[in-house]
Formats: sequence, C-alpha cells, structure tokens
Amino acid sequence: MKHILTCSFGKDSIATALLALQYGEPLDELVYSEVMFSNTVSGELPEHKRFIYETAIPYFEKRGIPTRVLRGQKTYLDCFYRIVSRGNAEGKLASFPLTGRCSIQRDCKLPPIRTYQKTLPQDTVYYLGIAADEPIRLARLKENQTSLLAKYNLTEKDAWTMCQAEGLLSPLYAFTGRGGCWFCPNASAGTSAPVQCTSGFMADAAGIAGCPQ
Repeated sequence: MKHILTCSFGKDSIATALLALQYGEPLDELVYSEVMFSNTVSGELPEHKRFIYETAIPYFEKRGIPTRVLRGQKTYLDCFYRIVSRGNAEGKLASFPLTGRCSIQRDCKLPPIRTYQKTLPQDTVYYLGIAADEPIRLARLKENQTSLLAKYNLTEKDAWTMCQAEGLLSPLYAFTGRGGCWFCPNASAGTSAPVQCTSGFMADAAGIAGCPQ
C-alpha cells in the first residue's frame, strides 16, 4: 500500500508531511503539480517557486521523502489562445479564465495528477492538507483520502506555527494569506495576483495576463 501527499508546499500540506515524519506515519512521496504560464515560465509566484525547489524539496528528500514533480501538457497560454468550438462564443478566443470557475486548475493542474494516480495501486492512500478547523472540507474526504492535521487535531494556525518553527513557511505568506498562480482570477486585492502584477516580474507577459503595466 502506498501513501501519497499531493503537495502545494503551502502551510497545510507541509505541516502534513511534518506530522508524518514526527509520528512515523507512512509517506512514500510528495506529488507536486506545477501549473505553467508558458512552456518556460512557471505559474508559481517566484518567491514560492524558489522556496519549493531550494528549501522544501531538499528538506524532505534529506529525510527520505522524495518529491515527484508533474506538469500538464497544457499551459495558461494554451488555454488563453484556445478557440471556442461551440456555444455563443464559438470561433472566439477562450481568453481569461472566469472568476469562481478555475478552468486552469481543471485543464492544467489536475490532469497530470489524475494520469499519475492511474499508475498507482488501487489501495493507495492520499493525504490531503485539510486542517482540523475546516469541517466542510473534511466532510468531503473520500474513502481513500485522509487528513493527518485532523487526526492530530491541528488547526490552520497550528499548521502555520509548525511550519514557521521548522523554517518551512513559504515567503509568500509575508504578503498574502493564500497561495495560487500569480495569474489566478480568484485572487482578491492584496493577494498573489495584484502583488505579482505590480512587482515587475512578468512585465513582458502583463498584457496577456491582464495585469496593469
């Protein structure tokens, strides 16, 4: 039986991995699906991307937990320039993803995870980073999914504290309370998308991504 943690390297998924190490829970690997803006540019905030590859992945690899990095066949730009084939918008560019309906997650992030899951044994257990104070999300867990945060009664605040104490709190939390792609249509003022747009990091892509120049 394999035990997998689908990991965004936010506080809740990292705290889950730390709990597995602390309590000797079985954990075979971390699975990270990196959404790409283009074939060469990541969808992650640059601060978070550096944290993932330079801090978090090496930390867990040194402790015997490898990370499997997945990337989908489609990028944000592939989705943006897709020609709609039916409906009222037939023949037009799909353009920007709609708020509240994340087509980028559907088309870019989830497919490589689902493809990989098909190669795993049917009795694989999937850890999800859901805190003890998230009852609605916990109620949605499937039979083969479990939360170590709930098992050991850790809240979101506890997860934050645990990561911070271990030096594994992503720098993105210095300016936003949530992770996500820098072009996320669901980001509100003060979170990743506005911060990224004003940072100058993606100046060349700003017109396409919808950021002010």
